[in-house]
Amino acid sequence: MTQLNPFTIQVPQDVLDDLQQRLTRTRWTDEPQHADWNYGTNPQCLRELVEYWQNNYDWRKQEAALNELPQFTTTIDGINIHFVYVKGKGDNPKPLILNHGWPDSFYRFYKVIPMLTDPASYGGNPAHSFDVVVPSIPGFGFSDRVALNDDVTANLWAKLMTDVLGYDTFVAAGGDLGMGITKSLANQYPDRVQAIHLTDVGYPTGTEDWSTMSHAEQEFGQFIQQWWYAEGAYNMIQSTKPQTLGYALNDSPVGLASWIVEKFYGWSDTQGNLENSFTKDELLTNIMIYWVTQTINTSIRTYREGMLAAYSTEGGLKSAQYVDVPTGVAIFPADAPTPEDWAKRMVNVKRFTKMPKGGHFAALEVPALWVNDVSTFFYEV
Repeated sequence: MTQLNPFTIQVPQDVLDDLQQRLTRTRWTDEPQHADWNYGTNPQCLRELVEYWQNNYDWRKQEAALNELPQFTTTIDGINIHFVYVKGKGDNPKPLILNHGWPDSFYRFYKVIPMLTDPASYGGNPAHSFDVVVPSIPGFGFSDRVALNDDVTANLWAKLMTDVLGYDTFVAAGGDLGMGITKSLANQYPDRVQAIHLTDVGYPTGTEDWSTMSHAEQEFGQFIQQWWYAEGAYNMIQSTKPQTLGYALNDSPVGLASWIVEKFYGWSDTQGNLENSFTKDELLTNIMIYWVTQTINTSIRTYREGMLAAYSTEGGLKSAQYVDVPTGVAIFPADAPTPEDWAKRMVNVKRFTKMPKGGHFAALEVPALWVNDVSTFFYEV
């Protein structure tokens, strides 16, 4: 068994003092009149968030709350991995690994961990509990600052679950980058991964034979193409020139907040108000995890590592291939409108749910809806 090391988040005070100084010295750019979100991050929203960050936000309070979650580190293949690990209540909880994405972090799942490990306390079936493992992707948060592709990370997670934690089999769930890692886990280790749950399954690339696609799939392909033109600039730069961007985001807390918050607004069911979906404390705690660990550069470089591997690996990445393992899919209205036909083209769909509300960061935004779908699927499959 690989050694488990208990971990406590303890950010040095000089890091927090430096942050305050940088916030105070922010050199604000000019702003178009009536900009709203039409030019990118809403200037008024960002200024209000930064004012709160300076005067009301309490990192030590948030740090203490995070430290209520049992956290550990371990070294796998020379890489230090940080993860939350909470045992479920009951006689036979299912082991479940949860995979976050970008620009979120392990914090995406902080609300759902108690709901999954102790369902009875939240009105759920007490027999439907899970041992929950939430690792920080390498290059994110408190794991080592190294950028890896989906397949390499999935291999680390398989070793974490079996060699480190001792599970013979387990289930997995994720979205965004976590979707790719989850699919890769299932494809590389179908004898260990019993089932997976996803909130997205991958997108049309334009290389598909449209004559084989249903009308719903063709509409989805057109939507994705238009979306990339309007919203995909972040992906293009992070997949090609991440280092150029990294200097700015690692140096400026306001720049970092702007880059991240715009995605939380654009990809969530905000109905025009960011705080319909997330509190300021939640937004800033996620941003702080990037800031205090200086992992924004490695996190965005993950996109380039994935792109390089996709084109240089014979047969492509396992994360992009069809998944035979039983799969549950939940599609949230503020996320990409994936039709069931397309999901079936990508994975072995055993449950497909169109959700009434929520978006890309569903476990953080609408935790009860997400938990109900995940728990129901894994205990029915």
